[in-house]
Amino acid sequence: MTDLLASIRAEVLRLRKWPAFWIVLGTWILLNLTFAYLFNYLAYTSGTSTRMSNGQPRDLLLQQMLPAAVPEVFTQGMAMFGGALMLVLGALAVGSGYGWGTWKTVLSQGPSRSAAVGGVVLSLAATVVALVLVAFVVDTGVAALIASTQGQSLALPSVGRILLGIVSGTAILGMWTLAGALIGAIARGPALAVGLGLVWVLVVENLLRGVAGIFTPIRALTDHLPGTAAGSLAGSLRTTTGPATPGVLDILTRDQSLLILAAYTALFVAGTIWLIHRRDMV
Repeated sequence: MTDLLASIRAEVLRLRKWPAFWIVLGTWILLNLTFAYLFNYLAYTSGTSTRMSNGQPRDLLLQQMLPAAVPEVFTQGMAMFGGALMLVLGALAVGSGYGWGTWKTVLSQGPSRSAAVGGVVLSLAATVVALVLVAFVVDTGVAALIASTQGQSLALPSVGRILLGIVSGTAILGMWTLAGALIGAIARGPALAVGLGLVWVLVVENLLRGVAGIFTPIRALTDHLPGTAAGSLAGSLRTTTGPATPGVLDILTRDQSLLILAAYTALFVAGTIWLIHRRDMV
């Protein structure tokens, strides 16, 4: 336990002083605000429906920018774009240790391997929780500002709805972050891991789901992919009809999505620990 706590403190310090860490997190917050509020606000105030707002009517655009809609809105971009960025973060956090030679130093001179890998995994998990909470607070603040300027209700969503949004966001981003960590351990470097992860999230899964539409035998596989579960969980929070954000799906139920995400998360954690513990440097 002492080794684990020391590893967590060391990993948190490394991440906190790493510019790439803040760039990835800041990019997601910025993209979240841009796509969830800025484009919709511009479409609303201009009185036109654009592709950026999915052609939604003005009254619906306004409702989506109010505080009560934050749990639904702030998770919509997590399934694909937010997940891709967090996968990059996980791949960099683990893969960079090979390029810099820090894994060799830690595993040969530092704490036990389990403690060293556990420190990385737990620090990434804490980062995901903190990011989701910060994103929720920032979105709520922006939504409250928009509501006040437009003379709309400042009512917050129910406590249950808030918790559901936070848990869903944590499950989605946590799964993708740990997927990146596993790919970083497999590739033993950040560059290849990031490339492979982005290709999978942004291209491969979408192609497989497209093929499943015309070749049904593979639907059993595509319906249980990581991106499908993440997109379905985000989709389960939707309260509106019409075009959804890219990556947001309605294939699985909320319970099915959570169960599959939990299984993938456990698999990614176990795979990362096993690879570094059994395969890497003495």
